[in-house]
Amino acid sequence: MVDQVILGVGLVVALALFVWGRWRYDLVAMVTLLALVLAGVVAADRTFSGFGHPAVITVAAVLVVSRGLRNSGAVNVLGRAMRLAGESATGQAVTLTLVTAVCSGFMNNVGALAILMPVAVRMARSGGRSPSFVLMPVAFGSLLGGMTTLIGTPPNIIIASYRGDVAGTPYGMFSFTPVGAVVAVAGCVFCGLVGWRLLPKRDPASSAGALFDIDAYVVELRVPKGSKAEGMTIGEASEAAAGDAVIVGIAHGDRRLAMPSRRERMAAGDVLVVEADAETIGTLTDALGLEPDGDRELREEMLGAEGEIVVVEAIVTPGGRIEGRSAAQIDLRRRSGINILGVAREGRRIGRRLRDIRLRGGDVLLLQGNQSALQQAFETLGLLPLAQRDLAVGKPRRAALAVACFAAGILATVFGLAPVEVAFAASACAMLISRLLTLREAYEAIDWPVIILLGAMIPVGEAMETTGAAGLVAEGLLRVSSSLPPWGLLLGLMVVTMLLSNVINNAAAAVLMAPIAIGLAAGVGASADPFLMGVAVGASSAFLTPIGHQSNTLVMGPGGYRFGDYWRLGLPVSAIVPAAGVPVILLVWPM
Repeated sequence: MVDQVILGVGLVVALALFVWGRWRYDLVAMVTLLALVLAGVVAADRTFSGFGHPAVITVAAVLVVSRGLRNSGAVNVLGRAMRLAGESATGQAVTLTLVTAVCSGFMNNVGALAILMPVAVRMARSGGRSPSFVLMPVAFGSLLGGMTTLIGTPPNIIIASYRGDVAGTPYGMFSFTPVGAVVAVAGCVFCGLVGWRLLPKRDPASSAGALFDIDAYVVELRVPKGSKAEGMTIGEASEAAAGDAVIVGIAHGDRRLAMPSRRERMAAGDVLVVEADAETIGTLTDALGLEPDGDRELREEMLGAEGEIVVVEAIVTPGGRIEGRSAAQIDLRRRSGINILGVAREGRRIGRRLRDIRLRGGDVLLLQGNQSALQQAFETLGLLPLAQRDLAVGKPRRAALAVACFAAGILATVFGLAPVEVAFAASACAMLISRLLTLREAYEAIDWPVIILLGAMIPVGEAMETTGAAGLVAEGLLRVSSSLPPWGLLLGLMVVTMLLSNVINNAAAAVLMAPIAIGLAAGVGASADPFLMGVAVGASSAFLTPIGHQSNTLVMGPGGYRFGDYWRLGLPVSAIVPAAGVPVILLVWPM
């Protein structure tokens, strides 16, 4: 009984910390695990057993395989289906949502969204509509599609492993498909036909950078003869404004330089193109004796393109390398030759000084630089481009090879030739040997915070069973819901899991709710399958908040969404999921 109380208190504190969000979920999970080990609730020899669990290995392997598919361009072939969408908002929303769902069934949700989000933005802008009408349906499509297969989302992999503990055989690759496909189709069709009409309209941006109203922040300043700026370097001028001003270009008479070196020296008559807020521009002119200049043509040249110098929008991925860091700490100009011209959050440019802004997942950055440097920055810093561009189809041979490696893993799992973790680990190794991705890309593809979360929470989930805490919770729920029929209990379990997944990571929700589902099944003398399926579907249904899933966070900035906007579409979709899911679960997995 003491162990149950300690475990209960530990989980309540952990849930509170998950919701609070001050500490990242992987740190919360690890601290919770260690606290329970020190309290004697989790055996010391089981402390790190979760990191070797098949579910953890499978999640890591699937993420690597997903990156290999992206690199080869195999998934991008589906982008051709976008041509069938036409110009209507409904046709575009339906097509985008369904294609994203199909991709998400076989690769990482965020990976599928990363491929199709620029396409969605481009299609919306070309039709003169706000991207806000399509981006949330596309994000929800990535969540719905993940329900359809074993490898579509971490909760399914976790639930499959629990089923192996209960029934001796885990769920197979397509065990989730009958239920997941019905729910996904119902949700995607609603989002495409009706749901997008419930979303707020934001002013559509016609081109990259329109979100930021660049003209309000970029000025031309002339270096007069005898001013302090004469003879100074670009770096020294920037430091005169405490590093808050970005000098994006300079004109020496007829010679014009975009992205000038910090060592470039200024002379009398030079015109600087400076990006900064109004206060910083005032500080710079006063300190160096600069004068305003009205050369708008120069400004457009420096911001538009010179050779390969371009301006693009990019999104900060949740958990990426630069999340929580400021522009001054990143110092992209010095490291990569890239200027950060602006930061937007929830569809609005942040007016504070760039060096003082701590970046969050979902923030949109306006970047200027060489195309190759930008591409490298996207890969190394965890940024997703939001530029208007056509899909890269990739080389046919590489695409075919990637699909072959991926298909081999699926077939090995379906026909029982190897456990899923072995099959997909082998697929990942085959992609590495075939040079479809590098070792560095493979390690970067793995979502390490999720891996730490799973590795830490799995022993906690086991403790819920060994201490009897899960059975105790199940008994309490049965007493409270004694008047409900079994299907009502299943519905309640699914709804509770859905609510939990909106405030904590969906993998953690699955780990916590799976033992309770098994206890409920035992309490009513029913099969555990329908209850486990209910948890799987519920854990993948984080539609009410932007923090419930990375996909929701990623579209918040480009779509200009507010926190409350997710309820507009999220509530009806959250109602559709159990309405469609519970009957199909009971049909396919009877009690």
